[in-house]
Amino acid sequence: MNTEMAYLLGMICGNGEIKRSNINTTVSVDIPHKKLETENFNDVKVYVKASVTDIRAILEPLIGAEMQFIQQKSSSVLSFTKPNADYLVRQILRYTGNGTTHETIRLDSAVFSATANERRAFLRGFADVTGYIRRSNYFFQKYKHRVYIEVPHNWGLAIDVCNMLKSLDIPVQTIDWAHPNMRDGDLTKYNSGSPDFWKKEHQIKIWANEFEPIGFGIIHKRESLASFANELRNGFKIHGYIAFDATHKFYWELRDIHKNRPHHPSESDESIPASIRGKHYNSWREIANDLGYGE
Repeated sequence: MNTEMAYLLGMICGNGEIKRSNINTTVSVDIPHKKLETENFNDVKVYVKASVTDIRAILEPLIGAEMQFIQQKSSSVLSFTKPNADYLVRQILRYTGNGTTHETIRLDSAVFSATANERRAFLRGFADVTGYIRRSNYFFQKYKHRVYIEVPHNWGLAIDVCNMLKSLDIPVQTIDWAHPNMRDGDLTKYNSGSPDFWKKEHQIKIWANEFEPIGFGIIHKRESLASFANELRNGFKIHGYIAFDATHKFYWELRDIHKNRPHHPSESDESIPASIRGKHYNSWREIANDLGYGE
């Protein structure tokens, strides 16, 4: 593996699809625009298009083929096609556990054995297609900015990402699990006639300053991260704290404060992994620990 391969793999795992015919394999990656304007009210599509130019310049020598680029209103799509027997295709399938979409992919152990730079490149590629940072993503005080990484319908991959971050000494601030005890902890939506409201994406949240060693390749996300990480540091300083001392803590190093939640009728839903299905949880930390992200 090298950093280019790691970055490509991150994009595929984050929001990609692998389609195989009898002869060829087509790999496509969807880059959601999420919002039509950046935090500075510029057109997101323009920034993504400029970013894709840089991405193609990096990845096309690795792929040995031209990447196709299609830009739509809500997303941009990068894709390439190679013969099934191509070495790159075989490596991608190996690293993704033969998964074909971001909903079924799991990381091979070899990815965790990659160098630190390669692991950072993987997470950067993953975040470029699943992550975002916006002014509205603060934690109580408005200077406490966070990066959100979304992982739809793939519990194992969410844990893989958390453990990859851990391997680089980057703590997760919190995880908003797509679990009924977390997304509908008071049964409000269930009682109002929306029993499946909780079936959304998992959201992994990381302090902006802690995510800087990973960064973004997408230009407007990179600019927002730099700006908001500085705001976070300045905000902590004004309140008499050093930001790193406050943010660089894993959940098992902190006191767990949670309220007891009522049992939800969907705790045994089939979409929940068998290892935690039927269990009741009062904290996101309990789920993370049971799934394998812990001390």
